[in-house]
Amino acid sequence: MKVLTRILAIAILLPGGVVQAEEAEEPMILPIQRLAMGMAVKAAEATIAACRKEGLSVAVTIIDRGGHTQVTLRDTLAMPITVPISKQKAYAALNFNSPTSALESRFTSPFAPPKIDGLITSAGGLPITAGSTILGGIGVSGAPSGEADEACAMEGIKAIIDDIEMAM
Repeated sequence: MKVLTRILAIAILLPGGVVQAEEAEEPMILPIQRLAMGMAVKAAEATIAACRKEGLSVAVTIIDRGGHTQVTLRDTLAMPITVPISKQKAYAALNFNSPTSALESRFTSPFAPPKIDGLITSAGGLPITAGSTILGGIGVSGAPSGEADEACAMEGIKAIIDDIEMAM
């Protein structure tokens, strides 16, 4: 045991050794960019407006990078069930960093991740990303199809993406 300890100590201390102490240290804190509340509200309002143009009443939820709700809006005639569904779509889009429409057929086993409570992988959820940074997720529920939900979500992102990218 003593011999192994000495060999490891020598390898670490030698230039080009297994691991140099300076390189092995990780930062003590990490700067994490988040979507500001004003941007989340702007995206949610744009989403509702886009759906209204199509005659649709939906709910939209925007979550932050940690999966916490930043804003939820439910249009006047949208059913109550649309609120939790919109959040679960946003949560799935964030965690898989993928539109939920791309996830619909990805998981087919009975024990796949979408079987976990709180994840819905039907169309209508999009990750919110800028400059390869994941900022959150947006989920929409209430339209007659997931594709319509997703189209409205895309309009919400379009309403803020230029401002976000300029700020990065």
